[in-house]
Amino acid sequence: MDTVAQLTREFSAQDFPNGGPDTRMLDRCRDIARNYARMENAVAVLSDLRSNVSYIYYGGFSRTLGIDRQGESREVSSIWEEEIFRLIHPDDLARKHLRELCFFHFIKRQPRRRRADYHLISRLRMRLGTNGYMPVLHRMFYVSDASNETQWLALCLYSPLFFDLPSGYLIVNSINGHVAESEELNQVRILSARELQILGLIDRGLASKEIASMLSISVNTVSRHRQEILGKLQVKNSIEACRIAKELQLL
Repeated sequence: MDTVAQLTREFSAQDFPNGGPDTRMLDRCRDIARNYARMENAVAVLSDLRSNVSYIYYGGFSRTLGIDRQGESREVSSIWEEEIFRLIHPDDLARKHLRELCFFHFIKRQPRRRRADYHLISRLRMRLGTNGYMPVLHRMFYVSDASNETQWLALCLYSPLFFDLPSGYLIVNSINGHVAESEELNQVRILSARELQILGLIDRGLASKEIASMLSISVNTVSRHRQEILGKLQVKNSIEACRIAKELQLL
């Protein structure tokens, strides 16, 4: 599974309202992104999922990353900020997109009035201007269109990580501090129910022949599911698949 392509399809498949965007709301959100960059020295990216445009605002942290743009802003014709993505460790970039897919599905399951309460926090490694990687805090927020339930804007913030984040990522309710638990996340449909079942058995140490016998399916079918799992989780082997699935709280 190409997670970026999957996200792009799901974003564009939303039932956006007719007519042009709410320019006043967009201007307010651009001001919010600009102020995050100024006050937190963060790199702030506001992406318009409807128009496929991003607005990038550079705080002081951009100098640490080797991007000499502090105080500047730019508009790019894509919701995927490649200038930023090139700095993220390749393994972390793949996980970032998977986490965002989880978060998008999680948000869609929430009552409309509660969607703005949640944001995603994750740990990334980003390359420094002088080479090497440093831990970075990535935060993501969705902004719904005021007239319906579509997720119109996505705000991503990048800043230094100054605390431990053992789980790799969290979905947090900023109203009450509640962190989404496994049972709230396990409906994310990255893997099918059968794929989750097979991955759980792989995690228990069962071989394909044993899984096939237990589930009354052929070894070839088990092998096919294994390859689908690796592709969807964008990993090279079953050990990595189990680790990523646990990190995403799918297992």
